[in-house]
Amino acid sequence: MKEKLEALRQEALDQLHGVKGVQTLNDLRVKYLGKKGALTEVLRGMGSLSAEERPKIGQVANEVRGAIEALIESKQEAFQKAETEKRLQAEKIDVTLPGRKMEQGGIHPLNKVIEEMEEIFIGMGYHIAEGPEVETDYYNFEALNLPKNHPARDMQDTFYITEEILMRTQTSPMQIRTMEKMQGEVPVKIICPGKVYRRDDDDATHSFQFNQIEGLVIGENIRMSDLKGTLLQFMQEMFGPSTQIRLRPSFFPFTEPSAEVDVTCVKCGGDGCRICKHTGWLEILGCGMVHPKVLEMGGYDPEKYSGFAFGMGVERIAILKYGIDDIRHFYSSDMAFLKQFARK
Repeated sequence: MKEKLEALRQEALDQLHGVKGVQTLNDLRVKYLGKKGALTEVLRGMGSLSAEERPKIGQVANEVRGAIEALIESKQEAFQKAETEKRLQAEKIDVTLPGRKMEQGGIHPLNKVIEEMEEIFIGMGYHIAEGPEVETDYYNFEALNLPKNHPARDMQDTFYITEEILMRTQTSPMQIRTMEKMQGEVPVKIICPGKVYRRDDDDATHSFQFNQIEGLVIGENIRMSDLKGTLLQFMQEMFGPSTQIRLRPSFFPFTEPSAEVDVTCVKCGGDGCRICKHTGWLEILGCGMVHPKVLEMGGYDPEKYSGFAFGMGVERIAILKYGIDDIRHFYSSDMAFLKQFARK
C-alpha cells in the first residue's frame, strides 16, 4: 500500500505541475482529494492491514495529502496573483487624460415657476402654508360649503380611499386648516402650493395629478377690489408690467361672489391671435370673496370679518410663461425638454 501511495503522490504532483487554469486545478483537487478521489480509494484498504502497519501507512497517507494540498494551494495563489495583475493592467488609469466634465443639473420648470410665484407673494406679505395630500372629506368638501350629495361635488371627480378619506382635489382645504390654527385671529394671509389629484384622462391639457397654489386673505374690510389689485400685481410681476386682467362672474361653492380671471394673451399682448382664439384674453384662475359659511366653519364671524381666496394651476402658469403646448412634457422626464430650463 505504501508503494501505491508513493505512486499516487508522484502522479498527482506531475499533473499539478502542468496545470494551466483554475478549472483544471479544481478538477484535479476533486480527482485526488475528493470523497470519491484516488487517495480515498487507496485508504479504504487500510482495514486489511495489521495494527503495526496502520500507523505507518497513515503517516505516509498524511504526507501524500499534505504534499498534494500544498502544491494545489501554491498553484491557486499563483493563478490569483496573475488574475489580479491582469485586472490591474486593464484598469490602469492614464493620469494624463483630461478630466470628465461634470454635468450641472437644473431646476424643474414647475419647481422654478412655484419658486417664482412664492417669491412674488412673499414680497406682498404672504406666508407659505403646507397641508396633507391625503385629506378628509370634511376639509376637502364639507367645511368648504360642499355638504354630502352637493351637486357641485361632481365638478371634481375624486380619488376616494374610504368614504371619509380621499386624495385632495384642491389646495382649498388649507383655508379651513389655517383658520382653525389661527383661532379667529387676523390678519390671515397665506398661499398654499401643493399637488392635487382628480380622476381625469391624461391629454395635452389635463392630468390626474397637477399642482395648485391656493391663496387666502382674511381681515376687516377686505373687499373685492383688494382681490383684483392683488391678482393684477401678481400677473404683472409674472408676465410683465403691461399685463392686464379681467374678472368674469362665475360660481364656486366656497366663495360668493365668485369670478373667473382672464389675463391678456401672453403671445399677442391682447391684440388677438390663434392662441387666444382672437379674443385677446386667456383664462387663468378662479377666485372670489370667502363665503360666510366657510368663515363660520373656520371659526370667524362673517359679520365682522371678510376675506378673499384664489386658486391657480401651476402648470397653467408655466404653459403660458414658457409657451409649452402639452402638459405631459412636465412629467415625461425628457432630457431634451428639461435641459431648456437648466441653469445658465
